[in-house]
Amino acid sequence: MIERAIERLADALLTGLGLLVIAAVCLNFANVVGRYVFGQAIFGADEIQTYLMVWMAFLGAVVVGWRNAHLRMDVLVRALPRAVQLALRLIELLLLVATAAVVALQSWIFVITMAELDRHSDAANIPMAIPHAAVAIGFTLIAAGALWHLLARRWAQAPSDQDTP
Repeated sequence: MIERAIERLADALLTGLGLLVIAAVCLNFANVVGRYVFGQAIFGADEIQTYLMVWMAFLGAVVVGWRNAHLRMDVLVRALPRAVQLALRLIELLLLVATAAVVALQSWIFVITMAELDRHSDAANIPMAIPHAAVAIGFTLIAAGALWHLLARRWAQAPSDQDTP
């Protein structure tokens, strides 16, 4: 039941990411029209587009991690006995939880520092804590998803059961 709810959230997140792509394309188009037709670019548009892409990348990574849809070089692993495959999958998840948690912690520290320093972007005057929060939130959710997979023993499923088409 919890996994179904998380899947619905992942679907909603993908819809939101699609809307962010559309927003970035519209902003880019408006900026091009403004620049080449009216001789006036939208001030800060490039920064906003960059920050949108950062958010899209890290939130997209959350969905990819949750659905186990990331690229994986597992030709040799699939040739190993099932017990070894499962052990490697367990080790992979443990390392992912640890790595993502460390990156998340360091990212949160940096986000807090940016907020305390009240740093803003040069052109769009966006608080720098906002784009940096994408890394912190992304890795926090990746660590949480990997921990869920670990505790729910999803690593013990056969590799073919985990693959998405």
